[in-house]
Amino acid sequence: MTIYISTLQCHDQPGIVLATTTAIVALGGNILENDQFTDPVTDHFVMRTRFSASVDDIERVQGLLFEHLERFEPTLRVRRESDRRRALVMVSKYDHCLAELLYRHEQGDLPLDIPVIISNHPDLAPVAATHRIPFVHVPVSAATKDVAESMLRALVDEHRIDVVVLARYMQVLSPAFCRDFPGRVVNIHHSFLPGFKGSRPYHQAYNRGVKLIGATAHFVTPELDEGPIIDQDVVRVSHARTADDFVALGRDVERTVLARAMTLIAEDRVALVGQRTVVFTQ
Repeated sequence: MTIYISTLQCHDQPGIVLATTTAIVALGGNILENDQFTDPVTDHFVMRTRFSASVDDIERVQGLLFEHLERFEPTLRVRRESDRRRALVMVSKYDHCLAELLYRHEQGDLPLDIPVIISNHPDLAPVAATHRIPFVHVPVSAATKDVAESMLRALVDEHRIDVVVLARYMQVLSPAFCRDFPGRVVNIHHSFLPGFKGSRPYHQAYNRGVKLIGATAHFVTPELDEGPIIDQDVVRVSHARTADDFVALGRDVERTVLARAMTLIAEDRVALVGQRTVVFTQ
């Protein structure tokens, strides 16, 4: 038996689940997981189905599902579970998020392929070498930003990349790149109230006596740090903590949130619906 994952979005109406299950039965299949959600405001329907089938032919499976669902005009995607998503990871000098992704990947806890790592600094090349992943140093300056982004596009094409992960990559991607890859670029960002902009945000937070340190993993859009949210978390702090404690706690929550978000994406559990996400957790 071959295991498949299908994701579907369309306007909600009667018969969608019936049509899906009928197609799966016709494939000699069995549903292993099914999650669905209807947005009460837009009446938009989202469904994720993980199923086994006796047919090991992705085109036939896709074709039969679409044949049964065509009248609903869905956005439908199907993949073999064994055909893993491919992620390009971008970093600068901070290694905590990259190290967490690579550790989980190596342990089999992150079902993604990571064929290449890109950085605007050479510092983390030894980390990539330890995990036997190609490391590409692409320096970025105001004068070379367009060239660097052209190289990024070429690497995305060359390695058949599904998602670009900004694992504390300290450069802003152009609005054109963000528009060309909607729902395919993920960033991790600290989360504070109030929002501290500029350098040393954790030190700014310490000076203001914040009581919560948080992080947000989100899709990247042309509007800086305002993309649809995938995952978030917080840790409580007290007045007894130092600024260095804030930085250390921030690293922990950032790497955990990013790794969790990438696991959700790897398992097709995140659906992008306008400015929001539907996330089917396990």
